[in-house]
Amino acid sequence: MQGKQPLFSFGVISDVQYADIPDGRSFIGVPRYYRHSLLILQNAVQRWNNHQKLKFVMNFGDIVDGFCPKDQSLEAVKKVVNEFEKFNGPAYHMIGNHCLYNLPRHMLLPLLKISSVDGRAYYDFSPTPEYRFVVLDGYDISAIGWPHNHPNTLEALKFLGEKNPNTEKNSPAGLVGLERRFLMFNGAVGKEQIKWLDAVLQDATKLNQKVVVCCHVPLDPGSASPEALLWNCNEVMDVIHRYNCVKVCLAGHDHQGGHSIDTHGIHHRVLEAALECPPGTDAFGHIDAYDDRLSLVGTGWMQSTDMCFTP
Repeated sequence: MQGKQPLFSFGVISDVQYADIPDGRSFIGVPRYYRHSLLILQNAVQRWNNHQKLKFVMNFGDIVDGFCPKDQSLEAVKKVVNEFEKFNGPAYHMIGNHCLYNLPRHMLLPLLKISSVDGRAYYDFSPTPEYRFVVLDGYDISAIGWPHNHPNTLEALKFLGEKNPNTEKNSPAGLVGLERRFLMFNGAVGKEQIKWLDAVLQDATKLNQKVVVCCHVPLDPGSASPEALLWNCNEVMDVIHRYNCVKVCLAGHDHQGGHSIDTHGIHHRVLEAALECPPGTDAFGHIDAYDDRLSLVGTGWMQSTDMCFTP
């Protein structure tokens, strides 16, 4: 096992949430290091380049923090993207809620080099014939990022109105268990995207590919707190569970990270956030892809994880 070479390897980082502001705290009091997170990304890119065998890197969203002054949003996003571009290879991005607090989709997606039709931010790619990566847009149906009168915004606001009785839609007060996910900083995968996902998984099955699903927002309750889950995670997982091709789901958003294996043997790995690492610490890593597993080699606060596939 030890001597076996991976088919390919790729870098991972999540929730950089850079802002040129003093350190602060989350709404539950966890310290956040807004400027230091850029240093973590710089360390990551240097380490990834030194590795020399990484095929690409993946950023799991939230590159700039919501507290970033809005007159600095554009420059802050450009600054972080510029650091990713120092990697000697492609960088694949997905959008998170904090990205959308800063810039609307029509400005954000070109900066992240997500080629888009009608503002959609989901796509797939195949780094080798054996593997396919599916990047979901967890804010497809969302109260943030779309114009105020957009059908997706209106659908999201109607949904939140039905599911969350609080005036403050980011508050889970009174919501119980998995209902606590019905918050404005989460979102849903829309009907068109669900159809697209189904077609991609059908195609991957025909091609005998192993699929890695990537989404800023976690999909499995065992891997994240209820407040951090995709609104329609059940619906998305129902599609995924129709097929045997999906082996791992990777996510960000829930900063403490997590790992679970669902009832169908799929690994769900939520990556620890760069933002909450005190100066002198890091959170990033790289993943080695084999025929029978993905192996996350973590640096600093990002925990190493072996994700062996069930036959």
